[in-house]
Amino acid sequence: MFVDSVDIMLSSGKGGAGCVSFWTEKFVVKGGPDGGDGGKGGNIYFVVDNNTDTLSALRGRKHIRAENGRPGEGRKRYGRKGKSVDIVVPPGTQVIDALTGEILYDLVEEGERVLFLEGGKGGLGNMHFKNASNQRPTYAQPGLPGVTKEIRLEMKMIADVGLVGYPSVGKSTLISTISNAKPKVASYEFTTLTPNLGVVNVGEYDSFMMADIPGIIEGASDGRGLGLEFLKHIERTKTLLLLVDAANYREMKYQYETLLVELQRYSDELARRPFAVAITKCDTFQAEELNVLVEQFLEDIGLSSNKILQKFKANKEYISYGFEEDFGVDLPKEKPLFVLPISSVSQLNTETLRYTLKNYVIAVNNDEKEA
Repeated sequence: MFVDSVDIMLSSGKGGAGCVSFWTEKFVVKGGPDGGDGGKGGNIYFVVDNNTDTLSALRGRKHIRAENGRPGEGRKRYGRKGKSVDIVVPPGTQVIDALTGEILYDLVEEGERVLFLEGGKGGLGNMHFKNASNQRPTYAQPGLPGVTKEIRLEMKMIADVGLVGYPSVGKSTLISTISNAKPKVASYEFTTLTPNLGVVNVGEYDSFMMADIPGIIEGASDGRGLGLEFLKHIERTKTLLLLVDAANYREMKYQYETLLVELQRYSDELARRPFAVAITKCDTFQAEELNVLVEQFLEDIGLSSNKILQKFKANKEYISYGFEEDFGVDLPKEKPLFVLPISSVSQLNTETLRYTLKNYVIAVNNDEKEA
């Protein structure tokens, strides 16, 4: 089950009490105090693990407690420390204070181990309180209490490219074609109910991550459909790929503008992210008929169709926009990086899309480093 948000109470362990004890042994007169210290309470840690991709292991667990420290014993024996608890989370998990909404930690690095709540200190035994004026102390410290905190864990996928589009425009088909992801694919809207993450291999050594989220519709930023619930999963993506369906009953310009509006309403930062456009289901048209639609679409959104991809030799029968030989220079901020007709079924320009996205991911990364 895919779970990307949980509310949970966490408590570190209480420190063990110190011991009040006196050394009693045959032939030993007035052995003195020998009460040992209590053990420290267990800690709460967060551990980031790449092999975990959901918070489902924490679903239904209302309160997680670390073990309390054991009390001290006589003969100066210390109590055992309480066992700490490791909470394993996937990369991209945010730890949020449930009361204030403050983001306490943003866990993104594989193998990262963060101390969240420290256990209470164990109390001192009475052997520490012997002095010249008090040869027989009958007092020992209680252990300090642990810390309890109510938090919310939210997972946001980490990917290089995020797919955005209306329901049933071919997002799942595309990610299953060019990556190792195997999402459910069907001919009805809202087939995808949970986000999918896939690795797109480019050549023998290069790859990038692609995320597919459930379809966005008008009003998604206000809670309609499933878009609002899962839009957070593309917040961390460096490049967005807007999918526009050429065979949909909605006009391509309408789809394009609606997606941009919903992104803007959800997050100003997300709306400023570099993006590209792929026109899907092009196998349902003849090349001449499709080119008329693409030219009209480019004109409607204020672009020119005179830039044709040369580097990767896209199918020259179809009009494309925005491809340049030198990637990484003058990346447009308000216009699409490129517009490319594709078909996941007939494999039209899918290889071109794979290589071009990789180059633009590199370009965007370099652009961010320079900034």
